[in-house]
Amino acid sequence: MKLITSPQNPLIKQLVQLQEKAKARRQSGTFLIEGQREVMLAKKGGYILETVLFLPEMLSENEVRHLAGRNAGLIEINKEVYQKLAYRDTTEGIIAIARSKSLELADLQLRENPLILVAEAPEKPGNIGALLRTADAANLDAVIIANPRSDMYNPNIVRSSVGCLFTNNIATGSTDEVIAFLKDCNISIYCATLQDSTPYHTRDYTTPTALVVGTEATGLSDTWRETSTKNIIIPMHGEIDSMNVSVAAAILIFEAKRQRGF
Repeated sequence: MKLITSPQNPLIKQLVQLQEKAKARRQSGTFLIEGQREVMLAKKGGYILETVLFLPEMLSENEVRHLAGRNAGLIEINKEVYQKLAYRDTTEGIIAIARSKSLELADLQLRENPLILVAEAPEKPGNIGALLRTADAANLDAVIIANPRSDMYNPNIVRSSVGCLFTNNIATGSTDEVIAFLKDCNISIYCATLQDSTPYHTRDYTTPTALVVGTEATGLSDTWRETSTKNIIIPMHGEIDSMNVSVAAAILIFEAKRQRGF
């Protein structure tokens, strides 16, 4: 088995670029996954794990094979190399090189009566991760990011989603592309916005539904508000008129799940 002990190794330098540069991830079609649970969920979600680097003092070869499968190449590394690559403070001893998936709307597979979350231009990877965790908890049919400002394989998204990047059905596209896709699929569009809205719990989400949320700073663009089936609002009883986007999305999602009986 190959062993790498120098942070100056050419492969390690390439992997540092994958961690730090979206361009490197796009050009190579690969990204890094750190952590045992994340690697396991990526494999379960159908991601191809090309190579797995691991600390032998923390994980045996058999344990790594169990997590990553038989087809991944294995490389032993030492602590110095691991610390060069690790993105988290906690150490789990495993980092995988995975192949990116297509996130095109055309590749999205939906069930007959889907419930979808759409987030327009979320700015913070942590918020995207929280949205993905909520979507996983609710077993949504898809999460669509409109006008993405960060590539979905950003290590902060991988980390903050706690592996839910790999358990959700995800697509990205421009706002116009996403709206066209939803209309072509005859999916009702419910936009969370302050303007011309009715309380969220008064709407019916038992038919094919997309729940659309925007950023905390600016909300949704006019295009969404003007083309929605209905605009909805979460009544606020305090001094402010907005809440964290992942919290707002969770309220809407679980109301829709309640109406659907599960």
